[in-house]
Amino acid sequence: MIDGAHSTTAGLELTTPGGTSFHFDPGALCLELLTTGGPGPYARYEVLHRPDDLAHWLTRSRLRLPADAVRIDTAQLAAARTLRDALWRLAAARAHGEPGAAEDYAVLNRAAVHPPVVPRIAPDGSAAAPLPADGDQLVSTLARDAIALLTGPYADRVRECGAHNCYLLFVDTSRPGRRRWCSMERCGNRHKVRALRARRTDDTGRTS
Repeated sequence: MIDGAHSTTAGLELTTPGGTSFHFDPGALCLELLTTGGPGPYARYEVLHRPDDLAHWLTRSRLRLPADAVRIDTAQLAAARTLRDALWRLAAARAHGEPGAAEDYAVLNRAAVHPPVVPRIAPDGSAAAPLPADGDQLVSTLARDAIALLTGPYADRVRECGAHNCYLLFVDTSRPGRRRWCSMERCGNRHKVRALRARRTDDTGRTS
């Protein structure tokens, strides 16, 4: 799908296949995982091939964990991908006003059974490195975040980008609830440019 890079703000710096970078904040940790690949047609964008790939994603996610903070084995990587694919389907269904499949909700529930990553705070009040964790704890943290999103006050604000060829999913946490684009600097700007061209074409046609 899209390669991520470190960002100092919530969300990810993403790079399109064409080499254009833009900031994407899906509004939830669990939805950040969806930028790593997905089920069906999104499998060609897979970037989680090895445990180190998931560890590297952690450094770019809003968790901002160092790559060595979580021990991940191949089975736990597979569990993370299974969770991600189930969440893809559930979030896309929610964005289109559909209920989602029972088996995908079961994936979230099974993953959430494990203890989550334990957060810690430093003496100066800043976030400290968490206690050593493993991949099961990471997957549980992601699953619990997904459950909180899908059962919380913003459950009906899960959106798919309004661009015809962009399927990025996000939760609209804006006060008016009118967010349409994955990013204004990408799809929002492209829409404005197309609308401007269409108006100019229309004006030219009426004055000719």
